[in-house]
Amino acid sequence: MGKLDGKVAIITGAAQGMGESHARRFVSEGAKIALTDLNEERGREIAAELGENALFLRHDVTSLADWGRVLRETEEAFGTVTVLVNNAGVLGPVTPTVELGEEEYLHVCAVNQHSQYYGMKTVIPSMQRAGGGSIVNVSSIAGIVSIVGSPNLAYVGSKFASRGMTKHVAVQYGPDNIRANSVHPGYIKTPMMAAATDENGGGIAEAVPLRRMSEADEVSSLVLFLASDDSSYISGTEHIIDGGLTAQ
Repeated sequence: MGKLDGKVAIITGAAQGMGESHARRFVSEGAKIALTDLNEERGREIAAELGENALFLRHDVTSLADWGRVLRETEEAFGTVTVLVNNAGVLGPVTPTVELGEEEYLHVCAVNQHSQYYGMKTVIPSMQRAGGGSIVNVSSIAGIVSIVGSPNLAYVGSKFASRGMTKHVAVQYGPDNIRANSVHPGYIKTPMMAAATDENGGGIAEAVPLRRMSEADEVSSLVLFLASDDSSYISGTEHIIDGGLTAQ
């Protein structure tokens, strides 16, 4: 048996990086998934590779109406949703607060924070119909502490917001057997991280106690655990996966 047999999941930002890794692990463990992204070409390629238990849906996570469509199409294909992985996110510009433009600030918050609100608002009723579910909100270590080198105020603010919204939903919907947890990755080897640092983690790795960046699949192991019944009594908590970086 797979750890996610019988589960139906929506995973956002699943056309690359951590989201793609989560999608592959979920299907391998028996879940039926809707993987969503704006990158339609790559998303369809991944879904085709994963087979009949994967559905790609083009998805603007900053649109509440689009969330409604994604839920409807997922339920039509697989039934009520029992797992939501709010993985989509952006870094935004690397800039001091006084130089951060209003439009840039609002865009980062829309993708990183508002989308998680839209996702939970939309999917929770499906979970209630199913008799319960698990929400995994991907935040960051920048939602735990102020990290020197964090891209901008909007990124940090949105990642802290993710952490707080997760706790609120966990408390509010715990009686419905709906769990919510946040995941806080450190430096992960993904295309987004590579683009932001212009390196393969050599210099960054020296700052991490384990002396390396994480592979995306290591984060997927944590997300899988939180989505599965193995974590059935874990809710409303932060799960840091950073190689010991924030322990310093």
